Amino acid sequence: MGKIIGIRREDKNEWEKRVPLIPDDVAELKKKYGIHTIIQPSKIRAYSDDEYRKSGAEINEDLSKANVILAVKEIPETMFKKGKIYIFFSHTIKGQSYNMPSLKKMMSLKTNLIDYERILNEKNQRLIFFGRYAGLAGMIESFHSYGKKLKLMGLKTPFEKIKSAYQYKSLEHAKKEIKKIGEEIENHGLPHEICPLVVGFAGYGNVSNGAQEIFKLLPHKVLSADILENMYESLIQDRFSLYKVVFKEEDIVKPLKGEFDLQDYYNNPEKYVSKFENYIPYLQILINCIYWTEDYPRLITKEYLKNNTILKSNLNLKVIGDISCDINGSIEITCKSTKPDKPDFTYFAEENRFKDGPQRRGVTVVAVDNLPCEFPMESSSAFSSVLKSFINDIVCTDFENDFEHLKLAFPIKKALILHRGELMKDYKYLNKFLKAEE
Repeated sequence: MGKIIGIRREDKNEWEKRVPLIPDDVAELKKKYGIHTIIQPSKIRAYSDDEYRKSGAEINEDLSKANVILAVKEIPETMFKKGKIYIFFSHTIKGQSYNMPSLKKMMSLKTNLIDYERILNEKNQRLIFFGRYAGLAGMIESFHSYGKKLKLMGLKTPFEKIKSAYQYKSLEHAKKEIKKIGEEIENHGLPHEICPLVVGFAGYGNVSNGAQEIFKLLPHKVLSADILENMYESLIQDRFSLYKVVFKEEDIVKPLKGEFDLQDYYNNPEKYVSKFENYIPYLQILINCIYWTEDYPRLITKEYLKNNTILKSNLNLKVIGDISCDINGSIEITCKSTKPDKPDFTYFAEENRFKDGPQRRGVTVVAVDNLPCEFPMESSSAFSSVLKSFINDIVCTDFENDFEHLKLAFPIKKALILHRGELMKDYKYLNKFLKAEE
């Protein structure tokens, strides 16, 4: 059998139109390496069946001829076949309980699992990601919700012209329209009731950079976290600029004893407590882009929202763009994930109550869990341009060899969660989550 890869149809929901490899890259893999691609038919995919057919791919429901199967989102348990190689976002590395049965199934079938999220270089930096596009779409959705909320409050602003990300023809179209809104703010200003308009970004990685890419289209000034409180009063008269604060780890937490140390925080998060509450009163929009597990302190808690009188008067924090979208996670009031056509809900702290959509009172949360699908062609193209460089090595590798003898590039070896159904050394910790589900 020759070099054959399979691409499964994405069907987790009607919004998931992304692909791991675009038609042009499928054609390149065939021409350069003789790799034949079989792709399942789809009516919603960003790239049509005909485009794949013209690239030399075979359209077929049956992927059994392929030893390497690629997808974007989780693959249903019923699709796993003995001994094959699967490459997708498995959402297992945090021990996510809802995906432990899937991991167990792959282990029982002695499959090989490569997770995009763990394709890292020697500096532990991710190489393949949709994060930038999550940030781009998340910032647009957050401004969209902010505009709707201000309108409900009786305030007319340029933000109400911002649409959901998926409603723009393309990313470039969205940027062009938002840039016009920036010019309107520059020329006519914002209502004094919302000034100063401070937007906080928790995190500074790919997701945050994507969100800031949209933010930078508007007139703005940059503040550091340590001067926010002291500078705030002097900014109130500024109606012609937004203000940006990027929060790093040392801004978000403090050690119980001694000085802050970044590596120590990563290794021993239990020795640190949140100090983020110091900044919340000065933010109107918070964009959450941080990686979070239960070991780390939360950014915003229900208790804080209930007890804080500034927030209860609804004068400052109005919208949280929870791009990380960890349910009951770093943003404790993220009670569920949302979809692009209904991207937000509102939390009323006084009553510990949620209501769908933006509301005049309360804190509105945007929690779309697959934001990159709002720009499916652009995000897929960027993703595919990196992924294609690893495909031939994966296809040519004999996975029956011992791990030490696998002829794989370092980033792919790093991302190999399962080898012949066995958890690799870096992922042995998942056994405790597997046992917890028994």
